[in-house]
Amino acid sequence: MKFFLDSAHTHEIAYALEMWNLDGVTTNPRHVKESGKPFMTVIREIADLFKGTEKPISVEVNPHHTEWQAMVAEAEQLAAISPNFVIKLPATEPGYKSVAVLKEKGIRANLTLVFSAAQALHAMRMGAFFVSPFIGWKESNGEETLSMIEDIVAIRDNFGFTTEIIVAAVRNGRQIADAAVAGADIVTAGFAVFKDAFDHPYTHVGLQRFCNFWDQTPYE
Repeated sequence: MKFFLDSAHTHEIAYALEMWNLDGVTTNPRHVKESGKPFMTVIREIADLFKGTEKPISVEVNPHHTEWQAMVAEAEQLAAISPNFVIKLPATEPGYKSVAVLKEKGIRANLTLVFSAAQALHAMRMGAFFVSPFIGWKESNGEETLSMIEDIVAIRDNFGFTTEIIVAAVRNGRQIADAAVAGADIVTAGFAVFKDAFDHPYTHVGLQRFCNFWDQTPYE
């Protein structure tokens, strides 16, 4: 499974690249706003961090677009900035149409804001490079999500689609593990979620015990 960082903070991304062997990045308008930088500035800075690699960076078009032509036009402009960019489009009718048009132009797309297996199926049919089912939002509203991921994986495999599945809006380590068990290709989560998931209190308890034993034992 590949780990993507859901962030537009360049210091977080640089850290994750160095320490976690990060596989890619997903951004969205909230993350860009929180970076405190203009949209074009921050995506160019992120692109610089990935220069010389094939690791993907998902960059979202203006969410106000309601016509596929506008989505495609902006997608072309963004894709020209970096070969690492994969263009995020919403799971709406114009978004699906844009995926197909962009694929013909050789531009990769990530269909985002997916909340059902049927939406994911349509994205895969239209040629999405990535599809991003959101689980955190659904679970916050009391919905079970593991079966949705399993269904999306099964649909992809049943029909030989090449779309990679990014489990998004991940909130904790249990959800990371669930996505892996379900067979998803990628999980994207925030910096703090990954930091917490890599840790466990018993690890620190055990390490302290081993340190105590080490200190009580001659080395030579």
